[in-house]
Amino acid sequence: MKKLDELYPKAHCELIHRNNFELLVAVVLSAQTTDERVNSVTPLLFAKYPDACKLAEADLKDVEEIIRPIGLYHNKAINIIKLARMLVENFAGEVPDDREKLESLPGVGRKTANVILSNCFDVPAFAVDTHVSRVSKRLGIADKQDEPDKIEEKLMDYFPKKYWGKLHHQFIFFGRYKCKAAKPDCADCPLKKICTI
Repeated sequence: MKKLDELYPKAHCELIHRNNFELLVAVVLSAQTTDERVNSVTPLLFAKYPDACKLAEADLKDVEEIIRPIGLYHNKAINIIKLARMLVENFAGEVPDDREKLESLPGVGRKTANVILSNCFDVPAFAVDTHVSRVSKRLGIADKQDEPDKIEEKLMDYFPKKYWGKLHHQFIFFGRYKCKAAKPDCADCPLKKICTI
C-alpha cells in the first residue's frame, strides 16, 4: 500500500464523466475495450443523450453509429438503451445506490456495480478487472486459477475496507502503466521483491 501510494497518490477513474449516469454508461461500454477508446465516443453520445430519459428514447442505429469504434457496439447499444429505460421506469431516471438494483440493469455485472458503488456512492468495493486480476496474481495475493469473484474476496480479506476504493484505482494504474500484461516494467518495479513472475 505504501509503494502504491508513492507511485499513484492520485489514482482515479479514467473514464470521463460528469455524473453517475454518465459513469454507469461509460463502465458498461468499457467491457473488453480501453477507457481511452470509450472516452473517444462518450462526448458525442452524452451531448446527444445527456440523461436516462433521452437515451431511453434513442434510435438504436444512431447509438450504434456513435459507439461503433469501441467494438461489440451492437450489443452495447442495445444494453445502454435498455439500461436507460429501466432507470426511467424503475428508478425515476436515477442510478440506484444498491448492488442488487444495479445488477438488475442490462450490461451490469458485479464488477460494474462495484465501480459505481465505489465511485458514485463511496461504498467500499474492490472491482476486479483485467488489471486488478493480473496484479493480484503476480503479487501472490490471488492464485493463477482464481476467477474474479475469488480474487475480489481475497483482496477484501487482505486489505482494510477503508482503502478498497483507493486501492482499486491504484491497482488499475499499476497494471495499466507498469505491470503490463505483455511487457511489464520489472526492472524499475518497487514491488519486484514480492512478485511471483
